[in-house]
Amino acid sequence: MITTEQRSKVDKIWLDFHSNGIAIPSDVMEQFNYLVFLRQLDELETRREKRARMVGENYVPKVFVTKEEQDYRWQKLMDMSNTEDRFKLFQEKVFPWLIALNDDEDSAYARYMKKAVFKIPTALAFEIIMRDINDLELKDEDSKGDLYEYMLSKMGASKINGQFRTPRQIIKMMVAMANPQPTDIIVDPAMGSAGFLVAASEYMHAKFKDSFYDEGFLRHYKHEMFHGFDNDTTMLRIGAMNMMLHGLGSADIAYKNSLGVSKDGDKDNVDEDKEKYTLVLANPPFKGTLDNAQVNPELLKITKSKHTELLFLAWFLRSLSIGGRAVVIVPAGVTFSTNRDFLQIRKAIIDENRLEAVISMPSGIFQPYSGVATAILLFTKTGHGGTDKVWFYNMEADGLSLDVKRTEVEENDIPDILARWQNLDDEENRTRKDKSFFVPVEEIRNNNYDISINKYKEIAFEQKVYRPSKVITADIEMLQKEMAIDLAKIMEMLK
Repeated sequence: MITTEQRSKVDKIWLDFHSNGIAIPSDVMEQFNYLVFLRQLDELETRREKRARMVGENYVPKVFVTKEEQDYRWQKLMDMSNTEDRFKLFQEKVFPWLIALNDDEDSAYARYMKKAVFKIPTALAFEIIMRDINDLELKDEDSKGDLYEYMLSKMGASKINGQFRTPRQIIKMMVAMANPQPTDIIVDPAMGSAGFLVAASEYMHAKFKDSFYDEGFLRHYKHEMFHGFDNDTTMLRIGAMNMMLHGLGSADIAYKNSLGVSKDGDKDNVDEDKEKYTLVLANPPFKGTLDNAQVNPELLKITKSKHTELLFLAWFLRSLSIGGRAVVIVPAGVTFSTNRDFLQIRKAIIDENRLEAVISMPSGIFQPYSGVATAILLFTKTGHGGTDKVWFYNMEADGLSLDVKRTEVEENDIPDILARWQNLDDEENRTRKDKSFFVPVEEIRNNNYDISINKYKEIAFEQKVYRPSKVITADIEMLQKEMAIDLAKIMEMLK
């Protein structure tokens, strides 16, 4: 969670960019990210150096390799006393080095950084912004993610086309429920800053440490496991840098409109993602419509809808291999709308595949972007059905307040969700009055394939017993008499 102090610091950085002629939000985000990236590279190298010293090893630099490149380190730049010299060094040496950092021309980093432009205009502006960024808290992935979320919330583009940034705690919960495996091929077709992919990589490191000693797995992990697409070049640069910081510079990060004909407009290339992936983790844009002429015709075989939320669900179904899983966020309307297209996609998930869980989330989860209510769907592509019963959970809190401030609170259902998901056998005896319970698939079919939790949850009403009205009015009369006596005493004292 970003603190009030951190918010104030980010607000100041934003104003510093604006006062120096960088007013386009995407430009602010890019320039900010280049500097944060350099700082993080230096901190990564410093941590490696400290670990080497602790075990008595000679450290061989992995990022700032040459003697000259050691002068490019964030802290070295911060220690320079001459602002003009610092500015010139960054412009002429450091930034070009940053652009060419990954020498693999086929890498996403190389593709999307080669057009990067340094736009901070003066040495004084550069010094002010550097010092402000140096003062930010970036101790771990969560703090950096919170920082990015707040920066993105200040961008007008972050609210266009329903592109709401997913809170880190929700991402982590979804990844844990997906339980990625060493053989998985993971995709996010609307990746943004690559939060889901980074969280999945961290999960792999935490759960499958020994696998990283296997050369075959390591090759799969670095080159084949992670795929992310976006049609926003700013987010692609941020995502590519984010992945590179996590040792995934060779991951498949590509410019693509996932719902469109293909990434390059080639109508003969419409099947490039068909049944390719084993796990989808996504929170795609779910606001707006597309004309059929703009949509991959393969998706229109699944749904004729123009709604992007349904088209993305069709993309998931088409792009998953048999046995592949999806853990994805959808607007609440997908779960209950009686519109023919919405009903059709729910039937496809339930009757032709296996729907396993629906988690209803409160409307404040995506503040400050939107108050829209959402749900998480978990399903497996089978191609032949298999839905027997569906697990529902009514999430009421995620550890943060549900207003625009999103401050930390004690109420948090996420630990309970994960504990219950990992022990579903114990859920059999839960009632419809509880936060979680099973619903048989036949009951869902009989309710027009409605998978909103409100359709099945029973609300327990507690009867309130109040005192008789005569007793209440008598108490009021008694209080009024006592007040009159006290008032008379006060008036007597004032004479």
